[in-house]
Amino acid sequence: MDKRLLLVEDDPVFARVITRALNQRGYNVAHAESLGSAKELVQKQTFNFAILDLNLGSQTSLELIPILNGQNPTIKTLILTGYASIATAVEAIKLGATNYLSKPADTEEILAALLEKPGESKKTDLPQEPMSVRRLEWEHIQKVLKENDGNISETARQLKMHRRTLQRKLQKRPVAK
Repeated sequence: MDKRLLLVEDDPVFARVITRALNQRGYNVAHAESLGSAKELVQKQTFNFAILDLNLGSQTSLELIPILNGQNPTIKTLILTGYASIATAVEAIKLGATNYLSKPADTEEILAALLEKPGESKKTDLPQEPMSVRRLEWEHIQKVLKENDGNISETARQLKMHRRTLQRKLQKRPVAK
């Protein structure tokens, strides 16, 4: 099996570590640090796997999913993010991503998520406790932000909060539960 993998990651240290680990497992990794360089790589070659960091500075890697699927309908695409939310997970899957995984994740977790077949997810016991109020707030903010196409000012107006307050909340990592 051909193991050509596109890694789109703007963190050079993480990219170097994951590239080395994937190379040791037989993957031929092409790394891009930005959306533009990723598009250039996709024009030059076809990939069987893709690991896409969701947030690339002020851009998102979601627009790469349809491009990759158009080039190779059998590609397995994993969205990897430190800013996970239900809204972005749903959008990524709707666009054709195979799976979605929150950082931090090690190589084994990343490969398990990447190679998982659709509908074959490992059964995990869901926690019995509900999400915290802070996590619910984070999810709601992400949903409204998505509905406003990332427009922070309009999102702040709809949430009835000051724009700078919203910006501060968005700069923080999501609450675990």
